[in-house]
Amino acid sequence: MYKKILVPMALDHGVSNHTLEIANALRAADGSVIALHVHEAPQGSVSAYLDEETVLAGFEKARDDLADKLSGQPDVEPVIVKGHSARTIIDYADANGVDCIVIGSHKPGLSDYFLGSTAARVVRHAGCAVHVHRTPSQ
Repeated sequence: MYKKILVPMALDHGVSNHTLEIANALRAADGSVIALHVHEAPQGSVSAYLDEETVLAGFEKARDDLADKLSGQPDVEPVIVKGHSARTIIDYADANGVDCIVIGSHKPGLSDYFLGSTAARVVRHAGCAVHVHRTPSQ
């Protein structure tokens, strides 16, 4: 059983309920679960067309969406940070003494073999145990 489990949450995917169930099953009696959403700021030329207020509104919406996803999960701590998904998940886990990451993954496509999905990068570079929940094929 794990004392501190991190569950990265992509707010636009439906896998979160499964990964939270897995985290709760793996949690020690005195353990904790952290639901982490990494908010990626708009990149490249898109950012030139967005003012600060719009970017802040997007961050606040993500914070509200995370709270909505976690309603009914009283023992899960919500955390939202800004950064690049895979790197930020790994850095957060390292900095906060996480001993297991439970992450969802889609069925990999050809581009994932060349670029790598977030889950694949976390598996390769995390300094702790990683449990990957693969969603069933659609």
